[in-house]
Amino acid sequence: MSDPKALLAQFGAKIFGEKDFTALGGLMREDYIQHNPLVGQGSKGFKDFFEAWFKASPDFKFELKQIVSEGDKVWVYGTYSGTHKGDWLGIPATGKAYKFDAVDIFRVQDGKLAEHWDVLDVYSLFKQLGTIN
Repeated sequence: MSDPKALLAQFGAKIFGEKDFTALGGLMREDYIQHNPLVGQGSKGFKDFFEAWFKASPDFKFELKQIVSEGDKVWVYGTYSGTHKGDWLGIPATGKAYKFDAVDIFRVQDGKLAEHWDVLDVYSLFKQLGTIN
């Protein structure tokens, strides 16, 4: 897929909307580079992280607010939300709802997601989960 915005829209709908990883091989390079230290490298690291998140928050949702692309980069601004019903990020289930904003930046190579950076409002997330005051 040559249009980074279309690629990311398909990725978001399939992975975050349907929670279906069967299309991941066609959307993300196996050697995907991840710059978030909480997420493992490669498409396997991505899949492992998000499978655990979806399990911990069965009502996981991502709301897309803005998407911009230039060259081989695509930026997404949106809101992640859910209810913390299972162990996640080393935090035992709290039963609390959370909602936080994030900017995700992807590099596209050969029509697939190849690299990722993010800026997350983790302060807000951890405050809502009650892990910090």
